[in-house]
Order: sequence, then C-alpha cells, then structure tokens
Amino acid sequence: MLITRVLTALVLIPLVLAALFLLPHSGWVLFAAGVTALGAWEWGGLCRFNRLGRIALGLVVGVLVVLLSPGQFFVFRQPWVWPVLAASSLFWVIIAPLWLRYRWTLQNTALKGSLPGILLLVAAGIALVALRAQAGASGLLAVMVVAWVADTAAYFSGKAFGKHKLAPAISPGKTWEGAVGAMIAVGIYVLVMAHFSGIVWWKMLLTGWCLTVVSIVGDLMESLFKRQAGIKDSSQLLPGHGGVLDRVDSLIALLPVAALIWVWLIQA
Repeated sequence: MLITRVLTALVLIPLVLAALFLLPHSGWVLFAAGVTALGAWEWGGLCRFNRLGRIALGLVVGVLVVLLSPGQFFVFRQPWVWPVLAASSLFWVIIAPLWLRYRWTLQNTALKGSLPGILLLVAAGIALVALRAQAGASGLLAVMVVAWVADTAAYFSGKAFGKHKLAPAISPGKTWEGAVGAMIAVGIYVLVMAHFSGIVWWKMLLTGWCLTVVSIVGDLMESLFKRQAGIKDSSQLLPGHGGVLDRVDSLIALLPVAALIWVWLIQA
C-alpha cells in the first residue's frame, strides 16, 4: 500500500508541476477542466448517481470550467467570475459549517446534490485559472501549499497530542489539537512567505489562518459525504490515494476564497 502511494505520488507531482509551470493559459484551462470533471464524476458517486449520471455531471462541470474560465489578462472583468467565486466562498464560510452541524445529505439538496457539486467544482476550476493568471504559477503553488502544510501538520499534531475530537461523528481521527497544529504550521509558513514576497505580514497571517479553517471545513465536508454514501474513498482513480476528491477536498474549499482575497492581499 505504501509503495503504491509513493509510486502514484512520484507520477502525479511532476505531472501537476509540469502542467502548472509549462502549459500556456489555454492548456491550463483544459487541465483545470479535466481535474474538476473527474472530481464531478466522483461527486456523482457521492450523490449515488448511476454510471450515465456521473459521466453527465463530469461533462457539465468540465465544459462549464472551459466556457467560464477568465482570460489571462483582466481576470476579474468578466462579470460572472466574482459572483461564482463569492457564491462558493459563502458556501464554505457560512453554509458548510451549518451543513456539518446538522449533517444534511446531498440527496436532499437541489437536483439530488448535483447543483452544489456543479457550483463548488466550477468555482474551484475558475479559481485555479484566475489565481494562475493573477499570481503566476509560483503564487498559485504557494496558495496550494497552505492546504498541504495544514493537512500534514494536523495529522502529525493530532497523532502526537490529539485528545479532543474535532468532529467524532464525521471524522473520528481529526482532533482540535491537530487543528491548532495546522494553524501554527501555516502561520509559520505564511510569515516566511511574507518575508520573501514583500506582502504585509499581518495580511499574510490573517489570510493563512482563514484558508486553514476553510481547508479543514472542506476536508470535513468530504468526509461527511463519504460517510453518508457508505464509501471509504471517492473512487480508485489514484492507486493508494483513493480518488481526486480525496486529494483536493481542501483545495476545492480553499481556492475560491483565496482568489477573492488575492486582490486585497497584494494591495499596499
């Protein structure tokens, strides 16, 4: 199992980095569309759609990401970009915590769960394109690293110090100590980034902590959906890692929020 995880990572990491740094804008749009389409196919599984329904959902999301993704310049001048990113961000900041509190099911939402999936995955795809256009490949990578630092720190902090469960009915392995560890680790990371980027340190710190909280919420939401669907992984597309959603659940929540904050963050 460990060997499989390592081999998959050895393939995926160079692939993602090559796409991020080498693809032209149009190629990156197609890459983002492909990733979100696969995520939508898995989302259909969480909604308990049949094979045809899952494929249809994936196609809808992929096509929408291609059609709605902003251009390389004047990113936020397209009238639909801000509303889509804002709607997704409001979901993660306001609705998602309530969803976790009351444990609503996807099947009882609009279009049997497909509408939330379309909104959230299309917004994540648009955010991938917008952030790369605004912040560059290195800036987008730095944003994504926030989720990975938070996830890694939460895991090891929870293992070492975890005593108080964060959401025992949803994800028994997550603890408040792990969440605090994630906040500390991300705080250190963004302060280092502030030093090298020249961005005001307190803005970076607030942004890092905000994105950490959102990433934890995104992780918990996918855990809830999988538990309700009675599955361990969103799919088996990535050997040893589960599915695409299992790898990017935090990023789906974090990226739209980061894209909205970016304009404020870089202001002097």
